[in-house]
Amino acid sequence: MNTDYSICNALGYGSERITKALVIYDVGCQWSVNFWSRVKNSPSLLPPAPEIVPAVGKFHLAAHKLSCFPRYSLNFVKGAGHLDGEILDTLWAPFNKISPTARSMTQAHRQEVYDAHMRDSNWKKLVGLGEGCFSKER
Repeated sequence: MNTDYSICNALGYGSERITKALVIYDVGCQWSVNFWSRVKNSPSLLPPAPEIVPAVGKFHLAAHKLSCFPRYSLNFVKGAGHLDGEILDTLWAPFNKISPTARSMTQAHRQEVYDAHMRDSNWKKLVGLGEGCFSKER
């Protein structure tokens, strides 16, 4: 239900012109099966307007049934490009370094520390984009 709530809210926010949404989820093959019936039966979920295209990230897809591969592989999703769908999983390693310290914090303080680390990670990626786009070696 939490995933359904997140997807519905994310796709309901400023998505008037979006016709399709690629949702990459570790268990997207199972989650997507009854998504629309759960949305229809829940008074708190507003149905998203765009068509949802479920997929499973490449790392997690290897552990799924063989029948999931052709249907949920990003290799076969039109418009997905060369994407692994696992960016959030790569962020866990830095979080693991700070988790022993964060464990003893209050919930509010822990949230601030995690937010600060995530912002720092995003800033480093943003700065790195410029280095790649504007290098003189092109």
